[in-house]
Amino acid sequence: MALIVQKYGGTSVGDVERILNVARRVKETYDAGNQVVVVVSARSGVTNELIARAKSISSKPDNREMDMLLCVGEQETIALLAMALQSLGVPAVSRTGAQAGMLTDKSHTKARITGVTGGDIPDRLAEGKVVVVAGFQGQTSDGEMTTLGRGGSDLSAIAIAYALRAQICQIYTDVDGVYTADPRVVKTAKKLKEMSYDQMLELASSGSKVMQARAVEFAQKFNVPFEVRSSFNNNPGTIVKKKISSMEDFVVSGVAIDNNESKITLRGLPDDSVTVAKIFQALAEDRIIVDLIIQNVGHDGLVNLTFSVNTDDVARAEEVVNKCLSQLGIKSTAQNAGKIAVVALVGVGMISNSGIAAKFFKALSEKNIKMQMIATSEIRLSAAVDPSQANAAAEAIHEAFELGKDI
Repeated sequence: MALIVQKYGGTSVGDVERILNVARRVKETYDAGNQVVVVVSARSGVTNELIARAKSISSKPDNREMDMLLCVGEQETIALLAMALQSLGVPAVSRTGAQAGMLTDKSHTKARITGVTGGDIPDRLAEGKVVVVAGFQGQTSDGEMTTLGRGGSDLSAIAIAYALRAQICQIYTDVDGVYTADPRVVKTAKKLKEMSYDQMLELASSGSKVMQARAVEFAQKFNVPFEVRSSFNNNPGTIVKKKISSMEDFVVSGVAIDNNESKITLRGLPDDSVTVAKIFQALAEDRIIVDLIIQNVGHDGLVNLTFSVNTDDVARAEEVVNKCLSQLGIKSTAQNAGKIAVVALVGVGMISNSGIAAKFFKALSEKNIKMQMIATSEIRLSAAVDPSQANAAAEAIHEAFELGKDI
């Protein structure tokens, strides 16, 4: 008998029929003699609908109230799935994130986990019940409801698997596993049998929609192996773990696209490191993640600075930066310079392998794709391009590195 944590995303529980399908899958696992904890997201589209309703009332809704509102989506799903399991003869009980012992800090809408106890889940499992847990949500030490940010149900599942010392953590989604590229964009994309935490983290950070980046970070920190697989078939998925076989035999593992990035430009900044440090410190304190950065020489000894952030954070980033500049007595202002797409090539030891960058740039130039910003790391090479060229860029890079070959 194994203790298994299964997570089902929004598309997997999108309507009543799909919830019943998940219940049947969980029953198979339960009937095989396993203890099962199921972590679920809100039904597909529900969170967006709730956000739209909030913004129709206020252009800047209060973050605490947003958390109170958004927690509704997952709580609907856990109740419906528990009912579905009960209708199949499986004893089941639902639990909110707070009841599952998911403790967080007080950063509403972007809360970070400070601890996870599992609540009374072990006791309910000992009674022979399946426990259905609301992902994405937690609770502060003083009882305030919080949410973990987009994709937070992945993080909930990994954290609960760690807390319960589960033998298996399965992340069920609408694809068969992790591919060398989005198979809906690149038709020759191939599924990877296994990959390292580092590779999965870079793919997630670069726009792959398979896993939340923070969930992968947590799994890596606490060494929680997990499998990404489809909730619509029984095909083997992709195992993500600390080390993978034959790591020395390949370099490149995948291409990712992030279509939800925007540029912010500041012109006429003093040419000193103190100003730049204070700008990015202010952004970090507000938990705004910066991806690509470029600095150019301006006029009269001044410099221009451009960086990218998630499009959802643009307005807040402008506000934070402009406040910082005002406090420094600098007349420059942050300006939204428009949306971009970030296309990233991910692999192992890329920076130490000659020719990788040359092949990457050549692939884009042959398709007349202009690169606006560039960044490199040990396992990632990324470029900002016009969103209209993102898919073509991914296809070109995927083809150049022959990622469509059988793995």
